[in-house]
Amino acid sequence: MTFLADYMIPFLIVLTILVFVHELGHFLVARWNGVKVDVFSIGFGPELFGWTDRLQTRWKFSLIPLGGYIKMLGDADASSRPDEKAIAKMDNIEKSQTLQSKTPLQRIAISFAGPLANFIFAIVVMAFIFLIKGQPHLPATIGDVKADMLAAKSGLLAGDKIIKFNAAPVQDFNHLRTLITANVGQDISLEINRPQQEAPLNIKIALYTVDPTTHNRVPISKLGIHPGEPEYIKHGPLQAVGQAVIMTFSFCYETCLNLVQMIAGKRSGEDFGGILAIGDMAGQSAKGGVFAVLWFMALLSVNLGFINLLPIPVLDGGHIMLYTIEAIRGKAVNEKIQEYIFLAGFIVVIGTMIMTTWNDLSRYKVIHWILSIFKNYP
Repeated sequence: MTFLADYMIPFLIVLTILVFVHELGHFLVARWNGVKVDVFSIGFGPELFGWTDRLQTRWKFSLIPLGGYIKMLGDADASSRPDEKAIAKMDNIEKSQTLQSKTPLQRIAISFAGPLANFIFAIVVMAFIFLIKGQPHLPATIGDVKADMLAAKSGLLAGDKIIKFNAAPVQDFNHLRTLITANVGQDISLEINRPQQEAPLNIKIALYTVDPTTHNRVPISKLGIHPGEPEYIKHGPLQAVGQAVIMTFSFCYETCLNLVQMIAGKRSGEDFGGILAIGDMAGQSAKGGVFAVLWFMALLSVNLGFINLLPIPVLDGGHIMLYTIEAIRGKAVNEKIQEYIFLAGFIVVIGTMIMTTWNDLSRYKVIHWILSIFKNYP
């Protein structure tokens, strides 16, 4: 019951709000362009409850609360893949209300509207936090050093303030994270101010280990340090919005950088978490109060918007890619080719889900816990 109250309920509340925001973006722009929306669903699977509005859209909550979708007239499924057979049987009025009847630019706008809604939501939430409580600023001061990790082995201590990274000034703890991510697999040098020491210290760290068999470098992406207490800088309305926009672009850049490094083999896929990791963060945020929850929601909303813009079929970015090709070529991509593209996208998404789920199971020792239970039974 404690697990349910502390982790799952906050996670489901946060996810439901963000999914609603995302799908509402698609919904509003679809209707604005004259597309009929048959279903607006929070969750997947069988319907739990819902209602039908005056324009015959079914608004519903479904059994599996891990996402959501809108299904437009002429869609074969929740991924907005066209149902050519169903469209062929429609009269001209019905066909004019399908997504497929719209221009490529209109369809691009409808696909982009979901991620855009997430970005706008994040900006509004962050601006509210910066205005009321202040923008969190994390000085590059170490609050805690994790035992047996690279920082501890390199001699870093709690209270150390990192002032330079490879001779370049460090702005704050987030800037330090970015610098570490950008230099994974390399030798780095940190200049620090240590309490009760007059002169700065210089510490050299190798962000890698050497495989004893192949002698290849194995990248390390984490030092094992945590920041100290944040400082809060209040802003006026315009400055709060401006800083929120900058933060949103900054988070997108960092996420993009992490993905590029993972693809290049400079960052381990083990760093990425799935549902359990998000649930854990939601629970920890809930314990930190209202502003901690709002901050977590803003970050997750940015990530949701960014990931959906990746050019992977079944995601919004995949649809935008296909519609862009259609706009350039003057005709749609062959239906058979689209099927293969959607299948490839589905495999990528499922593979990513399996990887992040496995990371969660390993990180939270779920497999070890299950095996320990079975050991108690003959």
